[in-house]
Amino acid sequence: MPSTLLNSVSIGQHILNRLKELGIDTIFGVPSDFNMPLLDILEDDESLTWGNNANELNASYAADGYARVRGVGALITAFGVGELSAMNGIAGSYAERIPIIHIVGTPRTSYRNTNAIIHHTLGNGDYNVFYKMASMISCASTNITVSNAVSEIDRVISTAVISKRPVYIGIPCDLVHALVQVPIQSPLCLVPAKSPTKPLSVAYNLIIREIRSAKHPVILADAGVIRLHLESETNAFIERSGFPTYVAPMGRGGVNAGLVNYRGVYCGILSLDGIQQELEHTDLLIELGPVKSDGNTGNFTSALDGVKTISLYSSSTVIDYADYTGVCMHELLPMLTEGLPTVKKTFDLGPLIKPAAINHDSEDITCNYLWNKVEDYIKPNSIVVTETGSSGFAAFNAPHFKEATYINQILWASIGYSVPAALGASMAARNRQVYLFVGDGSFQLTAQEISVFIRQGLTPVIFLLNNDGYVTEKLINGPHRDYNNFQMWEYSRALTFFGGSLATNKAKNPAEIGLQVQVKTRKAFESAMETVNQEPGKIHFLELVMPQFDAPRELFILTKSAY
Repeated sequence: MPSTLLNSVSIGQHILNRLKELGIDTIFGVPSDFNMPLLDILEDDESLTWGNNANELNASYAADGYARVRGVGALITAFGVGELSAMNGIAGSYAERIPIIHIVGTPRTSYRNTNAIIHHTLGNGDYNVFYKMASMISCASTNITVSNAVSEIDRVISTAVISKRPVYIGIPCDLVHALVQVPIQSPLCLVPAKSPTKPLSVAYNLIIREIRSAKHPVILADAGVIRLHLESETNAFIERSGFPTYVAPMGRGGVNAGLVNYRGVYCGILSLDGIQQELEHTDLLIELGPVKSDGNTGNFTSALDGVKTISLYSSSTVIDYADYTGVCMHELLPMLTEGLPTVKKTFDLGPLIKPAAINHDSEDITCNYLWNKVEDYIKPNSIVVTETGSSGFAAFNAPHFKEATYINQILWASIGYSVPAALGASMAARNRQVYLFVGDGSFQLTAQEISVFIRQGLTPVIFLLNNDGYVTEKLINGPHRDYNNFQMWEYSRALTFFGGSLATNKAKNPAEIGLQVQVKTRKAFESAMETVNQEPGKIHFLELVMPQFDAPRELFILTKSAY
């Protein structure tokens, strides 16, 4: 039997090679003395781009946004100060099942071995404390040594992709250039575990039996469809079944809204008037990748609790409270599609329920106006990023943007997420138009990444919704409390402030600056959008001045019911 051919490569290069194998071409983060040896290799690799973020928190959000488009993302931070700054974003990725490979440059092995008191430590010689913290929000973690480097790097990275959650790789700065032997032509093992044969067969037969006997089955597609990249399989199941189909807010974009049996978004009391009535006669609910969080269920107001339910998850299937552990959606769903009755059931549900039409009583840019009108300007196959707050809730039931990818952090709900996430999405898909909707309060948390948009030559259309304060918090409590207010900025000058017009920056081929304007009326908004669409390939910044207490219908309902 021939021996395995080996290739000598540095540990740092092996990490980067594995990231490239996953299709990653941009790695986010902030430089430091402990990660610079790895950044040297990265910068010298013409197939990789350094994200060059303003801070590590933003880098973690950007990696998350990148991963939602590409399937997996990566960032590099420093030991202690850097990794702790990134931890909030990593926690969000863990909660929302986004695979992020977090690489931490750690101190030299000699320092660790002697418990030396050096910078970025707690001054107590404990070099494992941050690793332990990170392990609570990672599905796999490792500290690299020369002897374990190849196997541990491959194990951890594979786990991230299969489990759809962040992982942690600590690499001492003095080991980045250490040589290890890597088998030639040994790709990562990215195949998820197979479902156990007997439970898979039993679950399949039970579900087909329930489908055949149901009089009014419905499908509710959710985030799991998108996280597992099962959009094609899901749409095939929906189309062949003919069952009325709805999506949860976190599942928007996972279902082809052009299918004749697609009915809209279901989110309990936050659903459009009439959607809940459509579901009253349901006798079988088929959930695909459900996430039953408060924000995704209208604060747990689903009226379907008593309905017979079949739930397909990434690693289990639940049939009316019976749990078939290990029976995976990626295997079961195509089987169910093949086993559906050949004759489709017919349903008479009438025309699609749509959001309330534009109220023409005012020239103000209200949520009712904006989310109806902006549909006229959004290009097909775009990426729409919304912020936790009014824009995120408005997007629940906004008109469907054709072939759009939706990015919104509904479960973790960390304000400020959207700006760096849009940066990551833009880096992941330079050939697609990105539209960012961010409130004034959230913008002030992570505004620095506007500088990175320009530096990287990215051209999003940015809508800054200026309603003078934290409108979501004002609706919850303290509408006139000063803690819900903050300093007003000249938002429409953001592109200029972040160096978009400086000659020294223009010489480096940054993004071409387009429209940057404050808009106060509907007529002005429509005029601005005409300009935006006439000038593709530029970064545009529109500050939309909105009534102070105006909010989407969904936010009004939620805050009244939940608080």
